[in-house]
Amino acid sequence: MRFSGKTAVVTGAASGIGKASVLLLAAEGAHVFAADIDEAGGAELAAGSNGKITFQRCDVTSTEDIKALMDRAAAETGGIDIVFNNAGAGGDGAPIDEIEPEGWDLTMDLLLRSVAFGIRYAVPHMKGRSGASIINTSSVAAVGPGYSPNAYAVAKAGVLHLTKMAAADLAKHQIRVNAVQPGFINTNIFTSALELSEEKEEVGKAMIAHMSAGAQPVARGGQSEDIANAMAYLASEDASFVNGTSIVVDGGITIGPKYSWDDTEPDMFEALRALAEADQA
Repeated sequence: MRFSGKTAVVTGAASGIGKASVLLLAAEGAHVFAADIDEAGGAELAAGSNGKITFQRCDVTSTEDIKALMDRAAAETGGIDIVFNNAGAGGDGAPIDEIEPEGWDLTMDLLLRSVAFGIRYAVPHMKGRSGASIINTSSVAAVGPGYSPNAYAVAKAGVLHLTKMAAADLAKHQIRVNAVQPGFINTNIFTSALELSEEKEEVGKAMIAHMSAGAQPVARGGQSEDIANAMAYLASEDASFVNGTSIVVDGGITIGPKYSWDDTEPDMFEALRALAEADQA
């Protein structure tokens, strides 16, 4: 197993990408410290793990909570080998001409500052550990408009640059730092932002699953396990020569406009071609 004897810390661990990642790391031998504000979900995750998963409540907007998480993981196992800074939500959805300072700051704290201090407080416990690896969750939203609200996209772009900066800083400690950029993944991040009732949330999830199947060249919605697999690769010795970069796991959604890969979609020149054909006739 790839992670036998390793200690891993995963934030945002009680659902979606985080949960899939915790289960994968534990199945491959790691002792996983699963962190989330969802105490019921985290406790349930740990309960069936035969001691392979330890839950700790952690609000990643609190640096005190992050430090306590990393300190506990190291104290109970002797150090930390893998950190997956994954916790997040949609953040403030207001456009740039309407967003308030509080909404902007909360989004940055949740999605960017939390990653910076996840690294900051994990690294003292990772120095000298063979194969130490940090993975951060960015997004395809980091590459341009159209994938998410403003503040979320800016924060995720920051995560990409932070990943490079941290990789440079930590190279002297043989700690690799990389990121994963999910595309349209079927998790509750979309419905939770809308504060739907439980019944409507299930309808919303079904709608997302239907829409996501045709959103990219790979004709299915992305699953949490798709991101967990990429994370596990970056955490493993198979990626020992991969550092300071990111893996895009998006089914091809960033390839280009839909007409570039779906020949049933009219492209931007179709009207011109029709005009030329009519003129020649």
